[in-house]
Amino acid sequence: MRDVDLYRQILGLPEPWLVTDVNLDLNGGRVEVLVTHPEGLRWMCPQCGKHLAVHDHAAERSWRHLDTCQLQTVLRARVPRVNCPEHGVLQVKVPWAEPRGRFTALMERWIIDVLQQCATISGACRLLRLSWDEVFGVMDRAVRRGQARKKPRVLRQIGVDEKAFRKGHSYTTIVSDIERSTIEYLADERKRESLEGFYNSLTPRQRQGIQAVAMDMWEPYITATQAQVPEAPRKIVFDRFHIMQHVGQAVDAVRKTEHRALRAAGDDTLTRTKYLWLHSQENLTDARREQLSILLGQNLKVARAWAIKEALRQLWDYHREGWARRFFARWYFWATHSRLEPIRQVAHMLKRRLDNIVTYCRLRITNAVAEGINSKLMAIKRRACGYRNPEHFKIAAYFFCGGLDLYPR
Repeated sequence: MRDVDLYRQILGLPEPWLVTDVNLDLNGGRVEVLVTHPEGLRWMCPQCGKHLAVHDHAAERSWRHLDTCQLQTVLRARVPRVNCPEHGVLQVKVPWAEPRGRFTALMERWIIDVLQQCATISGACRLLRLSWDEVFGVMDRAVRRGQARKKPRVLRQIGVDEKAFRKGHSYTTIVSDIERSTIEYLADERKRESLEGFYNSLTPRQRQGIQAVAMDMWEPYITATQAQVPEAPRKIVFDRFHIMQHVGQAVDAVRKTEHRALRAAGDDTLTRTKYLWLHSQENLTDARREQLSILLGQNLKVARAWAIKEALRQLWDYHREGWARRFFARWYFWATHSRLEPIRQVAHMLKRRLDNIVTYCRLRITNAVAEGINSKLMAIKRRACGYRNPEHFKIAAYFFCGGLDLYPR
């Protein structure tokens, strides 16, 4: 079989495209495949589909294709242009690549697959022997392609969270679809305007269709949701993870104060016990659980604070708001009469936010999906050694966590 016949079958080029020449450069590790077409054909306008005569040909260009026996394979062709009465002079579409692409569709699909497995651009560059700009360009086009194909739909349950893009309180607002575990929207900062940009992108029917919004108790997010989502007070659920985080911080504040007082008296009882009080009891090792049991038998303020924290976890076992409110009233009395100032402060804060804490009993959602996405983004950032450009970070987030149709067709 001749080389031209081999590559014609390998490439699967439809008529009228033909492989007319194959050049092998062993020293350069490169195979060049020349693709042409017969003369006198009529071509379709890429905008309206009218069949028109050839106006002229664009300058010869090349597309990187899948390697042949570890040799870089390049397609070369002069693509015809047509002069459409309605749309002007345009270059016709070629069947092996997307418009303005530098790679064939098969090569782009392979780059996307390698990126998904490596989770880093630099790793894909090493495996594919491509430059950073080339691989990032494929990622960028894949995200734009996926977003263009995305059909509007109603998001019934959404999670709102923020991710620190880099040190120095530089944040990105993340809106996720809880049911599909995908990122739906990213915006700079964690301001009211950051979240309102998402709501403004929705139709009135889509905003009406939102049934539940899980978020932390960040006031700008609350204000934006109340202003944009119909019946928002009934739909907002303050995430239990963030609530317990606040209570855990109060417990740690009690520990720090008591630890300083004990050390001043020469007592190292609380040395290296920080995470003993912050972790849930079932997540402790047997040795740490035994250590905790000994400490709980002593008259420690942090032990009382820990007991109050652990008791609050029962709130999310209730399925009726009325019973949850009764439980919280008892817990609130205990916390506010504990004579532990950090615990008192967090109890008052939760009392002010109680209406959107007990909505969990009815809606049963948390921001666990958003936290999972955050963990995945942290891993991607760590492998990439960080992102200096926030737009590049957004593209990577959509690529790996957006649930988009990334492949060329």
